[in-house]
Amino acid sequence: EVQLVESGGGLVQAGGSLRLSCAYSGFTFDDYAIGWFRQAPGKEREEVACIKSSDGSTYYADSVKGRFTMSSDNAQNTVYLQMNSLKPEDTAAYYCAVAADLAYFSGLLLPGFYDYWGQGTQVTVSS
Repeated sequence: EVQLVESGGGLVQAGGSLRLSCAYSGFTFDDYAIGWFRQAPGKEREEVACIKSSDGSTYYADSVKGRFTMSSDNAQNTVYLQMNSLKPEDTAAYYCAVAADLAYFSGLLLPGFYDYWGQGTQVTVSS
């Protein structure tokens, strides 16, 4: 069974940093993407970053580009989202997700491409 478990959320002041982790298990897809999404109350889910397993390419939303960095540690079966220079607008529940058997893309993906989702971790940035 595919499992995705996010951790690392918390409360931080504006300008601070957090590192989110997504530990994954239960799948052996040859090619896949892992994305980070966020959803604030009353707003639609937004993809902020994704990584392509085939070559490690990463892609970012304009709203976080230059502040967030996604990385993968294959030995630990974990992906990370390093978030720097946090703003109150970054406050949201953050989710990781897996798009299985997907290799031919070159940017952020629509939510419908993702097959499996974690349950989220809350990030709150105070002003």
